[in-house]
Parts: sequence; structure tokens; C-alpha cells
Amino acid sequence: MIDLVGPGGAHLAQIEQLLGVQVVNRGNTLVVHGEAASEGERVLNALYARLEAGKQVDMGAIDALIRLRADDGEARPGDQEEMFPATPGLEIRTRKKTMEPRTEAQKAYTRALLEHELTFGIGPAGTGKTYIAVAVAVSKFIQGEVDKIILTRPAVEAGEKLGFLPGTQDEKVDPYMQPLYDALADFLPGKQLQKLREEKRVEIAPLAFMRGRTLSNAFVILDEAQNATTMQMKMFLTRLGQGSRMAITGDRSQVDLPRGVQSGLRDAEHILDGVSGISFNYFTATDVVRHPLVAKIITAYEADDTRREAARTLRETSGRE
Repeated sequence: MIDLVGPGGAHLAQIEQLLGVQVVNRGNTLVVHGEAASEGERVLNALYARLEAGKQVDMGAIDALIRLRADDGEARPGDQEEMFPATPGLEIRTRKKTMEPRTEAQKAYTRALLEHELTFGIGPAGTGKTYIAVAVAVSKFIQGEVDKIILTRPAVEAGEKLGFLPGTQDEKVDPYMQPLYDALADFLPGKQLQKLREEKRVEIAPLAFMRGRTLSNAFVILDEAQNATTMQMKMFLTRLGQGSRMAITGDRSQVDLPRGVQSGLRDAEHILDGVSGISFNYFTATDVVRHPLVAKIITAYEADDTRREAARTLRETSGRE
């Protein structure tokens, strides 16, 4: 009950806010009041069952249960069925924690990473594309299915020029690679991660450093793939060696390449569509597992893009007439 209620009643407060209900704690009993009381009871029962199964309940898990499968990312009670029972074979165990996909898109993506040698994860920020890929990579490394983990991303600045960065080669590229460090640190103890990096069994490097290499018996992840050029994408994909797996993640709405330079991710989608052995997996704002506002922000931007595109099409049509 203590874990269900949360520190200072934080979990109950979150449920109250998202569902518009009131949850009263009476000793070992929770009573839910409000129009969505039945939905509140279902959520509490699902969370309690999760705790009984030995799993954690946190703010993200509560938000996922209530919100994640809504079509438009809004927090609408009653839109989804119970989503916490584990899907066989999709719980990814690592040294520090167990990762489990929360949405249907995440489950399909996890399954693809486990079954395919080349997997694309495409969708907005916060949907777990890189996080899940890193979890699967660490799991396969621990199980001895691969000898090393290689994480890479294009060293492209997000809209602002940082200029010359002082220091060694590693110090220059570290700011670009930090999200990958963060993901790895969630699944491997700090000392072990440091040792694996020193032994070159875990590598984190800019995409440009992949040229000329053949990546065998490795799990290779290309993050922020929308910022790879067409030539870089082709170069990376052809590094695949025997016994290796590749995961390519990206968000088509966040391309930071110079104007007029085609994103290699878009080209890869078009060129490789239908090629056997390659899996394309897509996410939407409803799969966001960060703060609930992130999903609303993404949805608002997508709606604005749709309006702008419709207006541009209308102007072009009127001009031709």
C-alpha cells in the first residue's frame, strides 16, 4: 500500500489530476470518488497487481496506464485496456534494471530488435526508440550473443553553432554523445561501464568514425539518424558484419542538416522499403513516455504542420488556376 500511494501520496495525487477524481485513503482502503471513479479503480487495481508481481510503480508507469494509448495523446480515461501484464519474451533484463515496453508500438519495436538483424525506429522524441535499443543491446551483450556494443550518432548541432571545442578527441565529441552515455548508465553499473569502455567492448563515437570499418559480432545503434546524409546512411548500413545487429533511430521532424541536404533516414525509408530482413517501426505522440506535456506539445506541432501544408497546397492550387 505504501508503494501504491507513493511518497507523500504523490501517486494518488497524479491519478487524481489525470482522471479528475478524488482518492481517499482510509487505512488499508482506497475509495475513489468522481465521474471517472470506475476508471480510477481499474488503474489502482492494475498498479496493485504490478506491485504484487514484484515490479515498480512510478510516475511514468501511472501516466502510461492512463494516457499512452489515446489516439491524440490526450489524457482520456477509458480509452485503453489493462496494459501491464508482461508480454512473454519482451522483458529485457540488464545488470541494473528490467526494461519492459509499455505501448503496442514499443512492444512491436522490441520484438523487431530481438528478431531482426536491421531495425529502424522512427518517431517523435520521448517514445523510447534509443532507450529500448540500448536495453536490448546490453541484454544481448550480457548473454554473450554479441562481443561489443557500438553507439554512434552524427555530430550535428541542433540549430546553434558551438564553434571550436577544446580538448582531446573524446572531449570534443562527448557533448554530442551524452544522451547515449545516459542510456547506457541506466543499464550498466558505472564501474563496469567504465571498464568496458577502456577495453573497447563498449564504443561511443561520431558517425564519421565508422567509415572503413566492418562491424562484426556487435550490436550497433545509430541514433539521431535523421541528421545523417544519404551517403553517410549508405556508409553506415554497409558496415554490417557477420553476427551483428543494427538499430537505426530517428525523428523526421527534427532534421538539423543544412537547408537543401536530404536526410539519409528519409531516403533509407524509401529505398529499403520491402527489403526482407529489415524492420521499420513507427511511433506517434501517443507512445511518448516522458512528461505528459511532451505528447501534447508534439501533437500541437504536428497539427500546425498539417495546417501549414494544407495552406501551402491551397495557395499552389489557386496559383495554377
